[in-house]
Amino acid sequence: MKADEQTICELHSAWIYAVNAGDLARLLTLMADDVVFISPGQAPFGRDEFSANFSAAHQQLRIDCRSELEEVVVVGEVAYTRSRDALSVTPRAGGAATQFAGHRITIYRKQPDGWLLARDAHTLSPIEALSS
Repeated sequence: MKADEQTICELHSAWIYAVNAGDLARLLTLMADDVVFISPGQAPFGRDEFSANFSAAHQQLRIDCRSELEEVVVVGEVAYTRSRDALSVTPRAGGAATQFAGHRITIYRKQPDGWLLARDAHTLSPIEALSS
């Protein structure tokens, strides 16, 4: 694996770790100022809305994200990853966890001080509980 590909893999891992830890400050250091997130059922949003949504979610929910990288491609100053994600969210007030699964594509841009997440789109949707 080439150096830039390894760096992108490490950035992906750092992102997932920070999500699970509820570490918004760390996440903000990993994303470009003009970042755009695309999620099912809502209009694309940027850094400020991400911050507000992330903070609100972590106040109400325990979040456990698992992400398996399936592809890492670097072309010059741009890179992308494709991953398979699983997410479990459990209300802090108690109750059953909701499970989500889907795929994600993330685009990174190389900046003078390193790679940053620039665009992110996912297909995470609830997993239906299996009947016994």
